[in-house]
Amino acid sequence: MFSMKFNPFLTWGCSTNRKRHVNAPSHERRNIMSSPSKELRQKCNVRSMPIRKDDEVQVVRGHCKGQQIGKVVQVYRKYVIYTERVQLEKANGTTVHVGIHLSKVVLIRLKLDKDRKKILERKAKSRQVGKEKGKYKEELIEKMQE
Repeated sequence: MFSMKFNPFLTWGCSTNRKRHVNAPSHERRNIMSSPSKELRQKCNVRSMPIRKDDEVQVVRGHCKGQQIGKVVQVYRKYVIYTERVQLEKANGTTVHVGIHLSKVVLIRLKLDKDRKKILERKAKSRQVGKEKGKYKEELIEKMQE
């Protein structure tokens, strides 16, 4: 049994969702491009954190799977990242970084600078507000009854 959909901008269609994912603007792709590990989620108390250069990631799927943790060298907003550990040797002898899709990696360690710390503090603050939201304190109930 389906519940009725009230928001006209929401869709359940998989082809429509795929189209929105592929054609998403750059500022939305930034938020989509996040995959922290379970340990990092618990440590930083965040559900998602956008990936950026100098973060450390581990490849968990594909032909580069299981290699040690590597730093992110470059991030493309086309859902592709380049890490320093995953390289390929060309025919002329030069080495190039291999692009890895974002869904195949897990974020292990963040590069913390002042902007990242601000984001973490803001998210922690909003989580605290969310926990207290909707709960009545005993003093408020007593005042309301008077």
